[in-house]
Formats: sequence, C-alpha cells, structure tokens
Amino acid sequence: MKNILEQRLETLASEQQKGREALAELDNQRARLTETLLRIEGAMAVLREMLANESSERNDEPGNDTARRELLRQVSP
Repeated sequence: MKNILEQRLETLASEQQKGREALAELDNQRARLTETLLRIEGAMAVLREMLANESSERNDEPGNDTARRELLRQVSP
C-alpha cells in the first residue's frame, strides 16, 4: 500500500511540475502578445494622426514624404 501511495505522489508531483512549466510558457506568450498589440496600437495611432494631418494640411512641401516614410519605418516591427 505504501508503495502505491509513493508512486501516486511521484506522479502528482510530475504533473504539478508540467503544469507549472505550461503556465510559465503561457505567461511568456501573453507578455509577447501584449507587447505586439501595443506596437500595433502605436502604429495605428501614428497612421491615424498622419491621416488627420494630411487631410487638414494638404501641402506638398518636399520634406513631408521623407518625414512620413521615416515615421512609418520607426513604428514598423
């Protein structure tokens, strides 16, 4: 009987460890996904601001396209 209980305890300890490892991996995935979503939201905000500025300004100064391309390069992953 003691042997059966010890084996069951070992099995449960192993399952517990696997569960902890799986939870840690999920936490890492969540952190990476949260970071990606923040980058996407930032890029969207920049694009919305650029669209709002473009529709309100409508000027064709030579440096504007370069500045826009640089902004897009900075927010793209």
